[in-house]
Amino acid sequence: MLDPSTPERLDRLRPFLPPGWLLTTAKSRDPQDQLAALERASFAITGDMPVTEAMFATPGLRAVHKWGVGYDGIDLEAARRHGVRVLRTTGSNAVAVAETTLGLILAVNRNIVRGHMGIRDGGWPKGAVASRAATLSGRTVGIVGMGHIGKALARLLRGFGCPILYTKRTPLPQAEEADLNARFAPLDDLLASSDVVTLNCELNDSTRGLINARRLALMKGDAILVNAARGGVLVEADLAQAIRGGRLRGAGIDVFSVEPIAPDNPLLGLDRVVLTPHLGALDAESFAPTVARMMENLLAIRNGTPPRDSDILV
Repeated sequence: MLDPSTPERLDRLRPFLPPGWLLTTAKSRDPQDQLAALERASFAITGDMPVTEAMFATPGLRAVHKWGVGYDGIDLEAARRHGVRVLRTTGSNAVAVAETTLGLILAVNRNIVRGHMGIRDGGWPKGAVASRAATLSGRTVGIVGMGHIGKALARLLRGFGCPILYTKRTPLPQAEEADLNARFAPLDDLLASSDVVTLNCELNDSTRGLINARRLALMKGDAILVNAARGGVLVEADLAQAIRGGRLRGAGIDVFSVEPIAPDNPLLGLDRVVLTPHLGALDAESFAPTVARMMENLLAIRNGTPPRDSDILV
């Protein structure tokens, strides 16, 4: 395990190991401790930890499995150069991330966190939040990235009667659009027309810094932005400036350009921004099937048989 893990967490994982396999964890996130964790390892699992060229060069390393979906921190070209397989649990967290996205929309629209904090601090901020309260029902939602997560979110939004705009590299078939009540729109048009914009896309060369000052300026003044994708998709300083300048009503952010969040992150302390610690994919009920799936893939590589096609990156 490249993510430093407690003895209790390792004990939860060990029953899923194939017979004779041993499980260890990195001591810390420090690069040297990460390299030390890979010594004599045949396989590695990463949740949030990057996997670099130096790590892929570890003698005897056969595969790295991402616990989740996003692989932006994994150097795939280095993996190819060193002949190391890379896999992920495609679609395993789609519903959890979609529900987190919806939760952030509602938390921002209904001022749930501001109300809680006000009461916790001895106040009664009902009047203070009234002018910024909004409903979701019937509002246009723009989804940037219509993969497993975007589709799951669209299904959740059916009950709210929300018209849905979406953008992705290749538009969906018309029948699937009709099923999701979704209509394709170029990104700039989506931003200008949506009351809520959610980022649910991968981080890659084409999406890095995708939502910047120019694109934030296209959004409606009373719109909100939710990012449950990757921190690098959004220019955080530009969003902070838009919030401070009153050009957006609010935002909900679950992912950050540096994680854990840096103490100088410009979004900290803004009262119209709800921040959560990259918890979107967490789901206690998915623990067992996801770990079993990873072990199944790694065992397949050990035995020289194909892992799940949908999970293969390299």
